[in-house]
Amino acid sequence: MKIWTERPAENDVEAVVRHYFGLVRAGKMPVAEKLVDHTSARHVLKALWSGSVGVNTDDDPVPDEWARDMSWLGELGLGSFAWGESGSHLYVEITYREQVIDVALGFWVKPVDTGWVVSGPSTLW
Repeated sequence: MKIWTERPAENDVEAVVRHYFGLVRAGKMPVAEKLVDHTSARHVLKALWSGSVGVNTDDDPVPDEWARDMSWLGELGLGSFAWGESGSHLYVEITYREQVIDVALGFWVKPVDTGWVVSGPSTLW
């Protein structure tokens, strides 16, 4: 996880988010998780699956299908980046087959004992 001694610039945070998302698309969740002070990778994948493929994971006839065959991740992309007014929250649209889906990822810059880190993602519907 990248730790900055001073609050990072927006472009530095966006670079971390792009790197994180590239690893997610490649199915490398354990590596992606190390880039951010993260929430559950399982939660993120389930939300992306539901928002892109359109299958509710709670009613999934094939439990955890989204985790066994991750080829669908390659069809995801990043849409627009939007910063909150405070400058500490970043929201990223997600696309599936080049169409914006109903799930966005939220990241935030937070202070820790040794400096500043990027935390997240949260899933926003």
